[in-house]
Amino acid sequence: MKIFDDLKWRGLINDITSPELEEKLNQGGLTFYIGTDPTGDSMHIGHFSSFLISKRLKDAGHNPILLVGGATGLIGDPKPTSERPMITKEEVEYNFKKLKEQAEGIFGFEVVNNYDWFKDITYIDFLRDYGKYFNINYMLAKDIIKRRLDDGITYTEFSYMLMQAMDFMYLFENRGVTLQVAGQDQWGNITAGVELIRKKLGKEAYAFTMPLLTKADGTKFGKTEGESIWLDKEKTTSYELYQFFLNSEDSKVIDYLKKLTFLSKEEIEQLEKINNETPHLRIAHKKLAEEVITFLHGKEEYDSAVRISEALFNGDIRSLTYKEVIDNFKDVPNFKINSDTTLIDLLVNNQIASSKREAREFINAGSISVNGEIIKDENQIINEKIAIDKKVVIVRRGKKKYYMGLIEN
Repeated sequence: MKIFDDLKWRGLINDITSPELEEKLNQGGLTFYIGTDPTGDSMHIGHFSSFLISKRLKDAGHNPILLVGGATGLIGDPKPTSERPMITKEEVEYNFKKLKEQAEGIFGFEVVNNYDWFKDITYIDFLRDYGKYFNINYMLAKDIIKRRLDDGITYTEFSYMLMQAMDFMYLFENRGVTLQVAGQDQWGNITAGVELIRKKLGKEAYAFTMPLLTKADGTKFGKTEGESIWLDKEKTTSYELYQFFLNSEDSKVIDYLKKLTFLSKEEIEQLEKINNETPHLRIAHKKLAEEVITFLHGKEEYDSAVRISEALFNGDIRSLTYKEVIDNFKDVPNFKINSDTTLIDLLVNNQIASSKREAREFINAGSISVNGEIIKDENQIINEKIAIDKKVVIVRRGKKKYYMGLIEN
């Protein structure tokens, strides 16, 4: 299957600027770029779904450049509903360094910073050399601008389109970039770049957009309980990634396999068949988790995620290391254990139970486990002797309520 057909089959092409692009993509040899702004110190799974296009096109014979916008990050891409909060120059610089390191580590491609070519452009140069090529009516017709007109849009946000267009032209002139790839919400910005190159340089450039990855209800894919799923394993552990994919919607898992993995059409169609026949086995979901985690963090991290998942499912928490416990229970309520304490006092003193009476009810019902073992003795001493690596205990109440106790020496 040629690259254009593969991208279409995977659902990775939304809009293209020219019918000629199909043949150019199939021939190989284009230098292209895809970018993001450093609004955070890590990419999230939404970035991953977009940036994977760089490897797909690289494997098809094209030359990728990844852009992290140190200049555009200072301005902020217009949101559909409101203005983005400004972040400081120091934050942008720090985030750029982190994202550059992350992008190079994951994808292995060159990363550039548009601050390098924006920092010396004066306001007069901006207006004379670039602003004159943009008709206000043309800009107002762009979808993201139209959607903000009733509520209002600042001149700063309005200028973002010009800045992204200038990126494309700079890379076109200085790096031989003839193609920009972006998410579908960037269509107005990237076509502005194509137009600037045509008007100012009299030359042809190309662009295409990818559909945004969404859940079944149409909302953006990549959050769980309101928290982003980060590519930095210090922010989102491999175990958390594994659970996130394992709990993906059955109706969307094949779409995610197409967009987030390099599995072949035949492999994915086989997984689709299995998913339709035995969805409860989560075979497709597990394969999705394996492919993404291994690509991002390596097989060892994937194996660890599976082991932790199985240990928690089976209640075998004692098989985990101190670091695995700390990493994977970092968001549960935690407390200090500074001396020998009985189980009943631990439950009451740390609000796991509201009273000794309620604590006894939990204990007698077998609802309390410590490090995976059900404890029915309210006077059981909780100290370093029963702690994992003599440092931490995990208390579970019922099936889903976890608490972490840290032993103080």
